[in-house]
Amino acid sequence: MNTYSVLPKRKMTLTLADQEQGAIALDADVYYPDGDGPFPVLLMRQPYGRAIASTVVYAHPSWYASHGYIVAIQDVRGRGTSGGEFDLFRHEADDGYATVLWAADLPQSNGQVGMYGFSYQGMTQLFAAAKRPAPLKTVAPAMVGYDLYHDWAYENGALLLQAGLGWAFQLAAETARRQGDRSAYQALYNAGHTLPLTGAMPARPQVLQELAPDSFFHDWLEHPPGDVYWRSRTPDLSTVDLPMLHIGGWFDPYLRGDLRLYQQMVRQTTTPQHLWIGPWGHIPWSRRLGALDFGLEAESPIDRLQIRWFDQVLQERDTGLLAEPPVHLFVIGDNQWQAFERWPEVPPTSLFLSSTGLAGMHQDDGCLTTEPNAAVGQDVIVHDPWRPVPSLGGHSGLPPGPFERCAIDGRSDVLTYTTELLTQPWTVIGIPVLQLYVEVDAPSFDLSAVLSQVDTADRVISLTQGYGRFEQTDKQRDQPLRLPLHPTSFTLPVGHRLRLSLAASGFPAYPVNSGTGQPVGDVAQIDYRIVTLRVCHGRDWPSGVSLGLRYAA
Repeated sequence: MNTYSVLPKRKMTLTLADQEQGAIALDADVYYPDGDGPFPVLLMRQPYGRAIASTVVYAHPSWYASHGYIVAIQDVRGRGTSGGEFDLFRHEADDGYATVLWAADLPQSNGQVGMYGFSYQGMTQLFAAAKRPAPLKTVAPAMVGYDLYHDWAYENGALLLQAGLGWAFQLAAETARRQGDRSAYQALYNAGHTLPLTGAMPARPQVLQELAPDSFFHDWLEHPPGDVYWRSRTPDLSTVDLPMLHIGGWFDPYLRGDLRLYQQMVRQTTTPQHLWIGPWGHIPWSRRLGALDFGLEAESPIDRLQIRWFDQVLQERDTGLLAEPPVHLFVIGDNQWQAFERWPEVPPTSLFLSSTGLAGMHQDDGCLTTEPNAAVGQDVIVHDPWRPVPSLGGHSGLPPGPFERCAIDGRSDVLTYTTELLTQPWTVIGIPVLQLYVEVDAPSFDLSAVLSQVDTADRVISLTQGYGRFEQTDKQRDQPLRLPLHPTSFTLPVGHRLRLSLAASGFPAYPVNSGTGQPVGDVAQIDYRIVTLRVCHGRDWPSGVSLGLRYAA
């Protein structure tokens, strides 16, 4: 493989004619290999200042350019030094389409364009792809909340408060910086680094309302699921047939979106769809996260993988990639990558809850068993909004990742159910699903479910979790609730145990449920009420969790 020295970056501008905002200049840094070309173009469109260029997880653009690519890193509309007004995802389809055409026409370009980037930069790829510009030959979206409501803003009806609000302050501070408003910038910066969650209305901090009235976060609180706001800000890829390299992390909040996108593309396209999921949070992609060190295999392979991918698709070089299995998943515990021909569909195994009624008082009382207990029973959670169960890591907490949670499991408002010591290794892969029969004395309530490894030293390390907001019905106990947890892949060794922990809150990753049934953005703390939730189990109410479970010899 030839490598090149890289020329100093050039600032280059695309000027758009917009009916609402007039002429808009979109600025980009463009990196060129020192060679005659022509070269394919790699494009990234992002809102955080193009000099960063997603180097929090990727190699610098000059590294990509050294492999024979023109690399263009563009500030999206209203961000960095680009003109116009920023409006979350509203303009990314049209602007992305125009930018792909511009990139294909850059000096020394061969007319072939690929896109890469994660998070917002992943979504800009999808919006551009939805317009089907002819020069766009492939995309490599990473950690994307494909469906803005279900995969990004909310999880099973529960607002991702900590992640969403922190992001809102970050983007609002950038708007204040562009406007030269120093006092507003500092106030928003301070709020973004120490979230103001103790106000009268926690989901509507006063500082955000006063200093960022145009923040997207207000829209997230006001628009119900399925309305035109959410539809207009979710890319329509129903007619797209592009080779895609999908990248996700087991502890990233947007993994649901990665899988939704991958599975849709596999169903509808004839082009290669490759999927890689590592043991990473949103940032960074490295071997250590939370309480665990996943080993050298967990160091990100993505930069080299993307060069192989783009060489294959844009340079028509046989890199051997298309002869390899298209799905690679990092198995936590084994701490190595495992290859599959498709997303693995492992037949589910059910584990059932049982206890003497003291699963919230003694961590050895609640059991997970392969058969439901003949005796029926109940465990009680009293959710006190004054002292909610805290969130800890996982995919939705900050910082993310696996953490030791024995102290949280020791709370009386957390129910724990644990297997016997394993006599053979267990590998869990896929999306665990909680099925729970409950009785609740309030119109609305939340459920938090965490799966953890209990090791030989009785450390409790969280591995995956799920969260949802539910409304009360008259027949709640007779109709089980269903809560999908975050996708996962892990192996438990002999002598360890698997634990399920249940709670009615997970703050501040998610807002405290007031118990009133009011929308999260409308309720004041003074209106919060105590909620009693009874978890029913046994022969008549087979509450439990189903897992894609493989038993190793």
